[in-house]
Amino acid sequence: MRLGQKMFGLLKKGFAHAVFAMAGWSFKGEAPKAPKTVFIAAPHTSNWDFVLLVLCAWHFNLRLQWLGKHTIFKKPFGGFMRALGGVPVDRRSTHNLVDQLKAEYENCEEFHLAIPPAGTRGYRDYWKSGFYHVAVGAGVPLVFGFLDYSRKEGGIGGVIDLTGDVTTDMDEIRKFYDQLGARFPKRKSRIRLRAEDEVIEEAAAEHEPPQRAVGM
Repeated sequence: MRLGQKMFGLLKKGFAHAVFAMAGWSFKGEAPKAPKTVFIAAPHTSNWDFVLLVLCAWHFNLRLQWLGKHTIFKKPFGGFMRALGGVPVDRRSTHNLVDQLKAEYENCEEFHLAIPPAGTRGYRDYWKSGFYHVAVGAGVPLVFGFLDYSRKEGGIGGVIDLTGDVTTDMDEIRKFYDQLGARFPKRKSRIRLRAEDEVIEEAAAEHEPPQRAVGM
């Protein structure tokens, strides 16, 4: 790492610590050892969540990437958006999002992609499953990035390798995120994927007794 980059990193870390100290917050956890990860950004109920998450990344000396619609990366602001960690995605492409992001992971030596699974600051019955499919598809660990407003703590709560068994993996994720306090608790989405209920419904259907025919 060049001297200028190192100094800039120290300045960002110092700034992050100063802001957290003034706000009465503290950092928790350790930076992931893996050079490529998917970073859960939750709970997400306020615009301030993104700011605090960036400060956490500066504390851990991580460069977080985030997804943006490809149109915002056009000139003259494209270079600036990329410098902020933006990754353009084109949903019109014949290649789906997971394939696009797998290519990004393959082309980078270090890549930490932050995804808010709720996909919105409002309440949702289900998390979006994109973060899960990207991590499985790229073969990278999942990092528990978090903000806990009840304790005024932010950072990294753990790192797991996904098994591909969605229910087992989500049970581990729920175990950690269920306990966290959001800035707006009523907006905190239920920590569940729609696929989990689909698995249950399919299993129930397989064990249903055959229906008796109704006589004419």
